[in-house]
Amino acid sequence: MNKIVPRSAVFDIDSLKTSTHVNIPRDSVSKYFGEDDFSYIKLKKDHANRPLWINPTTGHIILEGFSPFAEKAQDFLITISEPVSRPSHIHEYKLTPYSLYAAVSVGLETEAIIDVLKILSKIEIPESIMELIRTCTLSYGKVKLVLKHNRYFVESSYADILQKLLQDKDISEARVVNSEGSDEGFLRNKAPTGKDLIISGKKEQEKETDADGKNKEPETEDDNIFNAVVQIDKEDEEEEEDEVHSFEIKSEKFEVVKKRCIELDYPMLEEYDFRNDSTLPPLDIDLKPITVIRPYQEKCLSKMFGNGRARSGIIVLPCGAGKTLVGITAACTIKKSCLVLCTSAVSVMQWKQQFMTWSNIKESQIAVFTSDMKEKFSGQSGIVISTYSMVANTRTRSYDAGKMMEFITGREWGFILLDEVHVVPANMFRKVVTTIAAHTKLGLTATLVREDDKIGDLNFLIGPKLYEANWMDLASKGHIANVQCAEVWCPMTPEFYAQYLKASSRKRMLLYAMNPNKFQACQYLIRFHEDRGDKIIVFSDNVYALEKYARELKVPFIHGKTKPPERMYILSLFQHDPKVNTIFLSKVGDTSIDLPEATCLIQISSHYGSRRQEAQRLGRILRAKRRNDEGFNAFFYSLVSTDTQEMFYSTKRQQFLIDQGYAFKVITKLEGMDKATDLVYRTHGEQLSLLSDVLLANDHDADLDNDIESNADDLPGVVTSRNFTSQQKGYGGVKRSVGSMKSLSGADDMAYMEFSHGNSSSTKTMKKVDKKTQAKDHHPLFKKQWLRNR
Repeated sequence: MNKIVPRSAVFDIDSLKTSTHVNIPRDSVSKYFGEDDFSYIKLKKDHANRPLWINPTTGHIILEGFSPFAEKAQDFLITISEPVSRPSHIHEYKLTPYSLYAAVSVGLETEAIIDVLKILSKIEIPESIMELIRTCTLSYGKVKLVLKHNRYFVESSYADILQKLLQDKDISEARVVNSEGSDEGFLRNKAPTGKDLIISGKKEQEKETDADGKNKEPETEDDNIFNAVVQIDKEDEEEEEDEVHSFEIKSEKFEVVKKRCIELDYPMLEEYDFRNDSTLPPLDIDLKPITVIRPYQEKCLSKMFGNGRARSGIIVLPCGAGKTLVGITAACTIKKSCLVLCTSAVSVMQWKQQFMTWSNIKESQIAVFTSDMKEKFSGQSGIVISTYSMVANTRTRSYDAGKMMEFITGREWGFILLDEVHVVPANMFRKVVTTIAAHTKLGLTATLVREDDKIGDLNFLIGPKLYEANWMDLASKGHIANVQCAEVWCPMTPEFYAQYLKASSRKRMLLYAMNPNKFQACQYLIRFHEDRGDKIIVFSDNVYALEKYARELKVPFIHGKTKPPERMYILSLFQHDPKVNTIFLSKVGDTSIDLPEATCLIQISSHYGSRRQEAQRLGRILRAKRRNDEGFNAFFYSLVSTDTQEMFYSTKRQQFLIDQGYAFKVITKLEGMDKATDLVYRTHGEQLSLLSDVLLANDHDADLDNDIESNADDLPGVVTSRNFTSQQKGYGGVKRSVGSMKSLSGADDMAYMEFSHGNSSSTKTMKKVDKKTQAKDHHPLFKKQWLRNR
């Protein structure tokens, strides 16, 4: 598949290596290091005081996390580069074309980026790196896409760039020619300025004093340059051009124009001058006086509103760090009609509740659009909260749903808020973008990672990443919970492992999920943490295992077939009833379910090697806890059956969290579990009975929960739902099993069972046919005998 990216987005640093980077052996051992031999690079005299080093051949940046300048350097690096790994002491970042695009979009200039790197670097900045920065930022930020009066305009301060774009056939055909404009045929407007913008919820005293309220020390020249760039989000002092030029394009062609601009190396920024927009009716919304945003939330929003306009882009914050409040604050700052899209009906209701909690919006101005509710807000402006699937649905709609879609698509939205944006497939999100006219798009996510290499699509569909927080930094400051992560090894019983070695890949998943030792470890951990007052969530992607565990342990559970009212009831019991301290969840609980009371999470079955899912599940317990326990105040356990494929998947799943600085402790034996005599499946007979049930389970039971559409996941080509079965092809769900003659003759607890498909079409047809009709199919010689026997 050909990706639509700027030419500089596939920039090859190797092509810019200077003669100093040629691999020439400099001593007897340098030849063994190859391209990683950097002995020729000279350190600056004061290198000990500078926090970072840049790899001249790959663009990777290594930052000393223990440096006194590390915190300020992190703010800068997160703006110009992508974080690769951020453990406690050494952080790794990488310069990429899209990260530099994001830096330009928030107002950084090319030479300012290079100047600050020179200040922070222990070595002189390699020529290849400076060339990369200049090449990738040369044309970025020069062209903007503006939506005015429900019409699209291509805008720039440079008329010659617009002339260059119009030389392209696709762009010129998309242009709307009108009599207005200057001699060049462009419309001219006064460029808006971004002054006196107040972000809702921001502390007034923080604008004039530093964090400690002390007088700041005199700054050196280097500090002045550094702060001018790093703190550009606090006050954008860059003067706007007095005049901007623009031309109109056809609304149905805006995506084509956007693609062509990217291919021509002029990717368009999407900005919305909401304060000077008199066309859209204002929305009477503001944060309640008691609502005060945290410093990192303020930093996120200042990236979005840095020049007084609203920029489209993505904000990455860990689960539990207040992404919802960031979105609500953005809506309160723009004060225009807002559309919020979520992943499920449960999260829709939670977003509505959060709007009512944190803002002064009237309930009549919030409308919910789900399969069960189709509301419209009163007045000219308001908020609509819906799901991606409801808006992107292309099938025939009901009358009420059709009218609601006309209500949504027939108006111009000031702001569209996209929750958990990383899970949305590109084709579904493209439908949303093309059917809804919105001035500003903000994507919120905790894990900007997918297993299918489609994250790059979001740069085109939404905009650049505006901000990404450091998980460990937020945990150390108490903004999110301090979590102890552990991998608990559960040996397979001999009988289960013998069947595991002979089983198909789908049956193997069920066998290692139903491992009796894993069952006991789960029960023991639940009992241990309930005794210490914790609220526990147990996750299982496999629904058969989920129900078996929950029913055996007498605990409520939620999966894809659980109706929304029942889901809300169970979640309410978990949150408020002191007798309900444990619930079981399938993958429906991975995202957008707010359970701040949860302090312990146990994972018994997961989705292969999905790094995203591991991080999302950890996020269920990341919200800052009311209990101020010393050390760890939340616990994450991943139960793994040893010597199975689950161990391979577990290692892969943990990689994202390890890169965020988390360490997984391996527990080979749970202290005290061997003394607990009342655990389930302790006897050999009980284990064999469980094994028999598992072996008799059909292939449907080995499926993962299909509440989330298979095309909405991040592992394409992997069987995840019941859509895989042969029933889809009309073969009736036939299953083929492999077994030995010993097993087929009755050993190993195997048995033949007859299943009657009484509702099948063939059975219904047979019931309607009388004997004489059936007799016609028999030879005349045997017809009387056949009728007599019937």
